[in-house]
Amino acid sequence: MRRPFFLDMNTYYLVRHAHADWVPDESRSLSAQGMRDAERLAGLLRPLPITAFYSSPYRRAEQTIAPAAAALDLPITLAPGLRERALGDFGGDTFQTAVRTTWENPDFAYPGGETNRAARQRGLIFMEKLQARHTGDHIVLGTHGNLLALIMQGYDPTLGYTFWAGLTMPDLIRLVLDGNALVRYDRLWPPAAEPATQDTKGEQRT
Repeated sequence: MRRPFFLDMNTYYLVRHAHADWVPDESRSLSAQGMRDAERLAGLLRPLPITAFYSSPYRRAEQTIAPAAAALDLPITLAPGLRERALGDFGGDTFQTAVRTTWENPDFAYPGGETNRAARQRGLIFMEKLQARHTGDHIVLGTHGNLLALIMQGYDPTLGYTFWAGLTMPDLIRLVLDGNALVRYDRLWPPAAEPATQDTKGEQRT
């Protein structure tokens, strides 16, 4: 008897990290609110048939999915392909203006930064590797706002800056792939009947 085709599809849970107190490097950890939200996220993921956890090597991303991984007794594999898109030195521009500029001009990068096109390609190459490695699995990916949005844009080109701007800290997108083709996606955060946590106005959202 043939295995139903849908059992070969992988389901990904793309997690945008929870709130972290801003410092001008990538070593920052989750804030107290971020740690509480990471526990809430674990409550959402715990009942699901998760088989693997991957995370950006940046601490805030790994910390966000750590409670869920611990609850399910699964290791977290660090994956450089999930690191945030480097924005670079945007000089006198505001953070929001700088991010909008990179979305409107995918081949533009500020000094020391990475273009959106390059970051999206990096993320999609990592997804292709996962698709080759896993079959019929449910996989959690701990990452960052821009990289998450860029990966999603790779499967749905209609998504852009507005999609990124609507993400919260944390956020959770469920993405189902058949091979490298999109089947469907939906948003699982905030938990049912709970309001989304809003970021502080003007705060850097990466």
